[in-house]
Amino acid sequence: MLNIVILILITVVIASFGQISMKKGLIESGGIELHQIPTKKLFSIIFQPYVFTGLVLYSITTLLWFVVLSKAELSLVYPLIALGYVVTAFLARIYFNESITTMRWLGILLIVAGALLIIRS
Repeated sequence: MLNIVILILITVVIASFGQISMKKGLIESGGIELHQIPTKKLFSIIFQPYVFTGLVLYSITTLLWFVVLSKAELSLVYPLIALGYVVTAFLARIYFNESITTMRWLGILLIVAGALLIIRS
């Protein structure tokens, strides 16, 4: 079980860096609007280096997740993906200087507490 939890944590961290990378790429490219999705703008964004890196990281996490799903119960492992919210919040604070309010800290604490309860079950 410990190996699965470690693999989940690795997956969560990689996915969080994927989010950070995509966000940086979207900032640099000026973002995208919903009505621009079926246009050439979408392709230029997908191939923006940071966005593309984020998509590659997501692909890696999908492959790792296949391993997790083949080894453990979905009802046990899937809720642990919520730890990605925690990691991503910290990374957003570091990379984008985003403010984390007291209410967000409380939410993060609840997510961590919930993950610990799930791991102990």
